[in-house]
Amino acid sequence: MKDFVEELKWRGMVHDIMPGTQEELNKGMTVAYIGFDPTADSLHIGNMVQIMTLVHFQKCGHKPMALVGGATGMVGDPSGKSSERNLLDEEILNHNLECVQKQLERFLSFEGENSAEVVNNYDWFKEFGFLEFIRDVGKHITVNYMMSKDSVKSRLETGLSFTEFSYQLVQGYDFYYLWKHKKAKLQLGGSDQWGNIVTGTELIRRKEQGEAYAMTTPLITKADGSKFGKSEGGNIWLDPEKTSPYKFYQYWINSSDEDVEKYIKIFSLNGRQEIESLITEHQEAPHQRLLQRTLAEELTERVHSKKDLDIAIKASSILFGKSTTADLESLDENTLLQVFEGVPQTEVNKNELGNDVTTFLSETTKNIIFKSKGEARKMIQGGGVSINKTKVEVPDQQVDYKLLQDKYLLAQKGKKNYYLIKVN
Repeated sequence: MKDFVEELKWRGMVHDIMPGTQEELNKGMTVAYIGFDPTADSLHIGNMVQIMTLVHFQKCGHKPMALVGGATGMVGDPSGKSSERNLLDEEILNHNLECVQKQLERFLSFEGENSAEVVNNYDWFKEFGFLEFIRDVGKHITVNYMMSKDSVKSRLETGLSFTEFSYQLVQGYDFYYLWKHKKAKLQLGGSDQWGNIVTGTELIRRKEQGEAYAMTTPLITKADGSKFGKSEGGNIWLDPEKTSPYKFYQYWINSSDEDVEKYIKIFSLNGRQEIESLITEHQEAPHQRLLQRTLAEELTERVHSKKDLDIAIKASSILFGKSTTADLESLDENTLLQVFEGVPQTEVNKNELGNDVTTFLSETTKNIIFKSKGEARKMIQGGGVSINKTKVEVPDQQVDYKLLQDKYLLAQKGKKNYYLIKVN
């Protein structure tokens, strides 16, 4: 068995660790869990640190558990929040849980001696009455103890409901239940969860004189101060319907050199030696973006598929590299529109396609591409104009190109100026 704590240390993934944790793990196969919040029907790359923590845990020979919080999703967690969050009903939560579980199955192995397991805390809370809870759980943890937690203290001035105040007891009981019934000895999570996690170890100690352990990972920050996992359009989701594989791929490709050295240690499955040699090679020629490409390719294939990765690479090459008409035609409409998001767009009627290309690229397209027929003619004669990645050879030829997705033409002026024409 590999030493899990040492593995996470060189990857920069240890923030807090309870004394004795490393020694306990080195005794043999251990069960550990991380809680995932089911407030959406998809995980996003902000959750990837915790997913990778479980992946590395399993690769070190231990048994990982993912707890999806069907019960805690109905309550709300004050950690890292500045205000009360909306509570979800049972139907939405069950849909979200199902989606989240399918995504976790892409990363963890559910076979073998240390097979992963997904559990839902609603299963043990649904029959747990309030009076029973405050008698069997609440009496073991003092209010003073609960008030000392940063997640509580930071919210006292702005207001904290009893619902969210009691969250740490609910999460603490999760740990107790999994310790007692599933032999979970360790809870893992982000550094903002430390207070909630140690409430669980305290409950296990006070209620049954048992031993349990805690370990957290640092919250990722970006070098420029912006939030990791966010783009202009919001979260980068693992669900292709919410964030296309192309946009997912682009997020990692556009990582800064400073950030990507941190990311590759956390998110890549490659070992230490391979990652360190990649970092050295990247530092010798950063303009080639070796780390960004390596990480973007590995994660896009793992989160989506090899086919989605190939499409993302093709889509990127259309804007930034050499590509063909066939590459362009292979894109679905959603990816095509995302690739050319932000380029000038115009609309024409289908009956206007019979015009010669010079007129079409000037007057027909409202002079957005060329201000005059003379300017269009001159650039076509100089070999600087393409439609659908095919060079326009003659200024008088007819516009007779196969429409992309039966409704678009892509005009290119020079190397970098694109125009998307929608044909009605």
